[in-house]
Amino acid sequence: MINELTYKIAQCCAPEVDNPIIGYFKEDGTITVHDTSCPSVPGLRTERLLEVSWDEIYKTKESDTSQDIPSGIEELDDTDYFILKRHQEFGMDYSKVVSETLRIPLEEAHQRHRKLRELGGLKRVEGKIIHYRKNIVKGKWIKHRNHTYYELTPEGIQWIDAFEKITSSKK
Repeated sequence: MINELTYKIAQCCAPEVDNPIIGYFKEDGTITVHDTSCPSVPGLRTERLLEVSWDEIYKTKESDTSQDIPSGIEELDDTDYFILKRHQEFGMDYSKVVSETLRIPLEEAHQRHRKLRELGGLKRVEGKIIHYRKNIVKGKWIKHRNHTYYELTPEGIQWIDAFEKITSSKK
């Protein structure tokens, strides 16, 4: 099995694209990318310095992200993520509660629930009796007549994980 290389941009010099760069192979297996004029480079162990190119770095980043990102996530935005995350934390729910909690218009909550269902991240809860929302009233069952409840699907969970990975890598 071939291990993909992981590149990290050095915080000390933050090289910009098209600046001449050099890589430093760290013991954890990552390669830290420095500007060749960085004052830290002369103090690094020469046997760990590598020639690297921006093309190589971009190619690796593209191949890494394409494997980790599930299909459909490109159609989501932050609000969709927060809706999915709410369903992950509180279980099945309906648009009115999501609207009030996230402070978005009710019609937008309806549209987003519909969109997330059509993409496969949420599914409608079928049946007349469901368990009352998690952490509200333990052990209580209610009939739902006028609300369409939604719950997270395995695909929705993958989207949350991918969204959080993407967000944390931007920091």
